Amino acid sequence: MTAFAYRKGSLHAEGVPLSAIADAVGTPTYVYSAQALTERFREVTEAFAGHPHLICYSVKANSNLAILKLFTALGSGFDIVSGGELARVKQAGGDAGKTVFAGVGKTPEEMAQALVSGIRLFNVESAEELEALDAVGRRAGHRAPFALRVNPDVDARTHRYIATGLKTSKFGVPFEEAVALYAKAKKMKGVRALGLDCHIGSQLTRTAPMRAALTKVADLYVTLKAKGHALEYLDVGGGLGITYSDETPPSPQEYARTVLAAVKPTGATLLLEPGRSLVGNAGVLLTRVLYRKPTEARTFVVVDAGMNDLIRPALYEAHHEFLPLVKRRGRDVQVDVVGPVCESTDVLAKARALVLPRQDDLYAFMSAGAYGMSMASTYNSRPRPAEVLVDGEAWRVVRERERVEDLWRGERA
Repeated sequence: MTAFAYRKGSLHAEGVPLSAIADAVGTPTYVYSAQALTERFREVTEAFAGHPHLICYSVKANSNLAILKLFTALGSGFDIVSGGELARVKQAGGDAGKTVFAGVGKTPEEMAQALVSGIRLFNVESAEELEALDAVGRRAGHRAPFALRVNPDVDARTHRYIATGLKTSKFGVPFEEAVALYAKAKKMKGVRALGLDCHIGSQLTRTAPMRAALTKVADLYVTLKAKGHALEYLDVGGGLGITYSDETPPSPQEYARTVLAAVKPTGATLLLEPGRSLVGNAGVLLTRVLYRKPTEARTFVVVDAGMNDLIRPALYEAHHEFLPLVKRRGRDVQVDVVGPVCESTDVLAKARALVLPRQDDLYAFMSAGAYGMSMASTYNSRPRPAEVLVDGEAWRVVRERERVEDLWRGERA
C-alpha cells in the first residue's frame, strides 16, 4: 500500500485526508506516515537478515523524537554527527550502545559525553581527531572504540554537494594512510580499533560506485585483520537514494546483494546507516497558495512555504513533486512555485505543468521526509513548521509550530 495516495480525488496520508490536517494545524506543516517508516525499515532489515548486521538510522535525515522513538521500537541503532543528536537519541529512548558517532568535527566534550554514554563506535575522520579521542579515552580511563573512516576516492555519481568519497572531499582519511594510522592507534592507551568505515555519498542511484568502494574497503579490512587488528565491524555507510521524480534507485534487496557480495571476504558484522531511504518518501510538506503572479516571462505561484522550510531545491537544485490535496480538472499551464523568503533562490518547483492553482488551494511537496524539517531555519524571522505523524486513521502533532516569541528566545535587547 502506498502511504500517500488519492482517494476519491483527495490526497491522503494512510487513512487521513491531508486537507483535514492542513485545516486543523495550518500550513506549512510536515506530515509523516508511520506505516511508510515501519515498512521501509523492515524491508531493509529483511534484506540483510542472513548476515550479522545493525541498522543505525542516520539521525540527520530527520531527527524528530517521534520518528526516533518509532525506529527504537523497531530495534534500530543510530548514526549521529553531534552531541545534540546523541541527546535526541537518548531522549527518544534510543541506546547509545547501538549508536555510531560520525562527523569530521567532534569536540573533545562531545567525545567524552559519548564515551560516558557507552557509544558503540566513533568513526574517526583524521589523524588529529584520533589523537584527540585517545586523550579523551585516557582521561576517562576507558579505551574509546573506533573505526577509521577511509576515503576510497570513488565517484558516487550524485550531486557534488552530497558526494563524500572523492579525494577533494573533507570526509575520511586518505586510503593510503589507513594502515599506518591503525598501527599508530595500536600503541595508544586511550583507543581501541574495532572497525573500519566508508561512506561515499548520498542519494546514490547506482550500484557500481557502491561495489567499487566496498570492494576496496573489504580488501583493506582483510589486510588489517592479517596485521593483528581485532576488528569486528565494517561500517558500509548509507546513502541509498529514493525516487523524487524519475530516479530508479536500487531496491533494498538489490542493495543488500551488492553490499554482501563485496564484503563477503571480511566476515565482519555490518553497520548500515540508512537515512533518506527510510524517511524520504515517508513525509510531505503541506502548503497553501497565497497569490498568482503572471508576468511576461513566466507565471509565479506564491505559496506560504519557503526555502527556510524546505531548503533542498535552493541548495541542491532538488526536485519535489508538487501535488494538489484535492484534484481539479483543467488545462495545464507552466508555473514556477515560489516561497515568501526574500531571496531569488526561493524557488521550490520550477517550470511545472499544473492546472493553475487558485488562492487558498492546498498542495503537498512530496518526498519531503528527509532533510526537510531537519534543515529548516528561521531565516527572515519565519517560525518553523509544525510536524504531524499519521498512523492509520489517527494522527497527532509531534512538534508544535514555533511561535513568533520563540524566534528571540535567549536574546537580550
